[in-house]
Amino acid sequence: MAEPQLQVSGISKRFGGLQALSNVSLDANAGEIIGLIGPNGAGKTTLFSNLVGLHRPDSGSVRLQGKELVGLKPHRIAATGMVKTFQNVALFLDSSVLDNVLTGGLMRRSVEGARELARQCLARVG
Repeated sequence: MAEPQLQVSGISKRFGGLQALSNVSLDANAGEIIGLIGPNGAGKTTLFSNLVGLHRPDSGSVRLQGKELVGLKPHRIAATGMVKTFQNVALFLDSSVLDNVLTGGLMRRSVEGARELARQCLARVG
């Protein structure tokens, strides 16, 4: 059996006296979709912030395709394909719709490549 695409093992995070995450573990296989639900303050956003390097866990491991991510800077983690969508989305008001969409493609593509992908995405959604 293949190794899981994402392996999260024993992630814990404390902010002062608040234990935000305690020994969280999960595996995700390629093509699998996992839902994470819970009330406000349950630690969902904190977990994702730890996965993408915005917060560093106090303990635990995050492995993507077998490579350890804990300790890498967020832009290095993003380059591996592990990214987070923020809850408060803001557009670049002085930019066109095309330029707003192509911004997401700049991490892994040239400007020309990102522009072509953005055009394809916009055509798909009309």
